[in-house]
Amino acid sequence: MQIATEVLENRFVRLEPMGDQHKDALRAACEADQDIWTRLYPFSWAGEHFEPTWTMLTTHIAQGQTIGFAVMVGQALAGLTCFRGMDAANAVVEIGGTYYAPDHRGGAVNPAAKRLMMGHAFACGARRVVYRVDALNARSRAAVTKLGAVQEGILRQDRVTWTGRLRDTVIFSVLADEWPAVRDRLDARLAAL
Repeated sequence: MQIATEVLENRFVRLEPMGDQHKDALRAACEADQDIWTRLYPFSWAGEHFEPTWTMLTTHIAQGQTIGFAVMVGQALAGLTCFRGMDAANAVVEIGGTYYAPDHRGGAVNPAAKRLMMGHAFACGARRVVYRVDALNARSRAAVTKLGAVQEGILRQDRVTWTGRLRDTVIFSVLADEWPAVRDRLDARLAAL
C-alpha cells in the first residue's frame, strides 16, 4: 500500500492536499462551531488552539504521517479530512480528523468525500480502511455506519481529550473485499442527490 497525495474530485467535492493557502479559510470554518471542540474532539481548532493544532497537522503532513485534505465545495472550504495511521506493511489506513462547518453537515459532502477517500485508499493497495469515532459523537457514528463501515468494538478510555475527558473510541472498518458493495451503495446514494 502506498497512498498517493493528489487531488480527488467528484461532482460534489474537491479534496485538495492541505496547504498554507487553506489556512485562513480553515480557521473561519472551525470558528463556525465553537461548542463542538469542547464536547466531541480530542483536540481543538478553535480560537487560540488553532495555531498549535495547525502546526501539529502540518508537521504530521511533512513527516508523512498524515495526508490532510481541504474539503472544497465550489470555491468554499467546507472542512478538513485526513488519511492517517498509514501502516503500509499491513495495508491499513485510517480516515479521520474530519471536521465540516455546520452548513456542510448532513448532505452530500461527507459521503462524497469518504467515497473519494475510500476509493483512493483501496486503489492504492489498502486492505483495510479504519474509522475511529468518539463514542459520544452520535452524529459521526451514524454517518460512518451509513457509509457502510462495520462497527468492530469500543476501546474504553482510549484517549484523553484536550479538556481532560476520558474518551471511549468506537472502531469501524471497511475491508477491501467489502469495498465493491460499499462503493455501489454509496454511488447509488450520491446519484439520488
